[in-house]
Amino acid sequence: MGVKVKNIVYIALVLLVVQLLASPMSYGQNYGNNNNNNNNGNSNINDIYNNNIDNNNMGLSDNALDQPVDSLSKSKERKEKKPLTSYYFSDSTKLQNVFSWTHSTFNNNIEFISIDTMLSGFNRDYLFFNQEKIGSAYLGNLGGASVPLDYFNRRNHTSFSFLDAYQAYIYTPAEIPFYNTKRPFTQLSFFTSGQVAKAEEQLRVIHAQNISPSTSFNLEYRNNATRGMYNDQRSKDKNLSLAVDHTGNRYSVHSGYIYNMGDIQENGGVTNDSFVKDTLMDLPQNIPMNLKDAYNKFKGHTFFITQSYGLPFVSPKKKRIQELMLAGDSTAVLDEDVEYNLRDSPAIFFGQHFEFTSYKKTYTDTYEGVEEGYYDNWYINPAMSSDSIRERNIDARFFVQIQPYSRDGIISTLDGGIGYQNESYYYFQPKDYIYESENTVESSVYVYANAEGKFKKYINWDGHFKYHPLGANSQDMNFGGNLEFTAYLKDKPLKISAGANYSMTNTSFWSEHYYSNHFKWNNSFDKEIETRFEGKITMEDYGLELGAKQSIMTNKVYYNQNSLPTQFADALSLSSVYLQKDFRIGGLNLKNRVLLQWSSSQSVAPVPLVSANALYYYEFDVVKNVLRMQVGVDGYFNTSYYGFGYNPAIMQFYNQQTVKTGDYVWLDAFVSGKWKRLRFLIKLQHVNYELFGGRDYFQVAHYPLNRRMLKIGVSWNFYD
Repeated sequence: MGVKVKNIVYIALVLLVVQLLASPMSYGQNYGNNNNNNNNGNSNINDIYNNNIDNNNMGLSDNALDQPVDSLSKSKERKEKKPLTSYYFSDSTKLQNVFSWTHSTFNNNIEFISIDTMLSGFNRDYLFFNQEKIGSAYLGNLGGASVPLDYFNRRNHTSFSFLDAYQAYIYTPAEIPFYNTKRPFTQLSFFTSGQVAKAEEQLRVIHAQNISPSTSFNLEYRNNATRGMYNDQRSKDKNLSLAVDHTGNRYSVHSGYIYNMGDIQENGGVTNDSFVKDTLMDLPQNIPMNLKDAYNKFKGHTFFITQSYGLPFVSPKKKRIQELMLAGDSTAVLDEDVEYNLRDSPAIFFGQHFEFTSYKKTYTDTYEGVEEGYYDNWYINPAMSSDSIRERNIDARFFVQIQPYSRDGIISTLDGGIGYQNESYYYFQPKDYIYESENTVESSVYVYANAEGKFKKYINWDGHFKYHPLGANSQDMNFGGNLEFTAYLKDKPLKISAGANYSMTNTSFWSEHYYSNHFKWNNSFDKEIETRFEGKITMEDYGLELGAKQSIMTNKVYYNQNSLPTQFADALSLSSVYLQKDFRIGGLNLKNRVLLQWSSSQSVAPVPLVSANALYYYEFDVVKNVLRMQVGVDGYFNTSYYGFGYNPAIMQFYNQQTVKTGDYVWLDAFVSGKWKRLRFLIKLQHVNYELFGGRDYFQVAHYPLNRRMLKIGVSWNFYD
């Protein structure tokens, strides 16, 4: 069920204790910006985590205090800590109060990400709307299955493919953020909407703290739950990540633990769409559903660690002293405290990654709770279903990375590695009645290589290659690359980028082997082959991005109208063109996104021709530098097409050809604001319900979206 108010109080108390314990661990990092010695503790520290994200989206700006305020004595001297010296971060990055990144488990590289403290975008509380700006098709309830409308953002047969429909909620090692912060940072967010009996509730907690300038840990927790506007629609998704990182000048480690779980009551959609489209039944609880006591439950655990150690080809300190001497500093040879950074020197890094992931899923129902004809087959038990599957994955790899010149050179890094993957699968089979059940175990060996570089601020490039020479995935391969040029028009960047990728991969184990009460199959599919091209033009200062993507596929695997995995042997072409243009006139912001898509076979890869999102709002100061607010509307639309159906027994979206979805405008009206460290939201979801657009509010066949609901949300940042 939803999050109880008392649980919020408990969490707030725990966070308060964390803050009290964390405060003595605050420290001042010497980042060369020490101009705060005589502030008497009265400087502006209202919100060091403010709105000013830097141009590279690497974190939060550095216009606040670098040293903690001493509330006891302005003259008390603090011991200067050793500064952050890491080959990952440039000097401009280290100046920031807090910044965040994700880490590649295949090599030694990181990608900076922004931290969500902004007012802009705060109105989008659903995770799949945050991730998919153009929109997603979903079952109507928070915590339920969803699939991006943009074909190129859809997850395609991952290892545990039964959870592809929950990609918006699932944490993975590649997506876990790591932080570096001068002061402990905590963010608590809570959203609720609807009547108590139908409430949607979301809780998000983030805590990040440095132990030393180069070592930190963080915790992230999410709880997305609903009791459901319609019958038998309860859902709860919980996600937890604990991460620890050390980013030294030679040794680095990124490690963590991830817990993902879901407890979803499945209603199978309405028995007849006319109960929603017509006015026969005005109350949602009176609309009959296909399933009454069906449940999907899953749990997953992941442990991972990636570590590396760097060795310079030339002593960085010696190199730095030589540079100083050439610059005329003859005393440099006597200076034992000369700072150096492995980032600027030729070096070699040796690293390893280990990852353990296990998932278990169960589906249950009863014959009495299933509408007649909804499931055609009851293979195992005619009275009830209790289908259980398990998967365990171990992935270990070793890699070497060469930095020929510097981290910012035309050839920044060259790296390669070798890995071993071992996967174990379990699902019920009839022979288990006679013999002891056994897991299916598959192993594979792979090799890979990557390279990337940059030329000043004008060129960025990268390339990658991966190949499986041995094992269950033998002959799988993936290679491609990207190139980006940046020109400057009146000091404003114009970026032109292009990329290409080729892949030949085995299909998911679960698309080939499965046995349950309602579905069974035993397939032998050929490898899926895809060639993909993409390009885009970006002018950030003008709020403009124009792009195009093209994919040519053969042996595409999809779930057909009978919810069975099928392979399309012919060539399939998928094309898209998108445009994003933002306008700002004073405080008026008009953000527009349009996506056009074409599929050569809608029965294999269904996509709407047009998908669009318009976010219009007016932003203004109520009290300057204290309270800032937005008032606006967020709208989504896509043209009519044979949208997906959803089958609860296998947790898969399937391609149906009987009911069209789309051709409906969805509008949210909202008021949001930021008062110092607190953000708040008041939103009327589906504000146009019964006003205009009719009643055809389906994104997935037979699954109506929620009617009008009032949502209230708050997000509070704590530090020190």
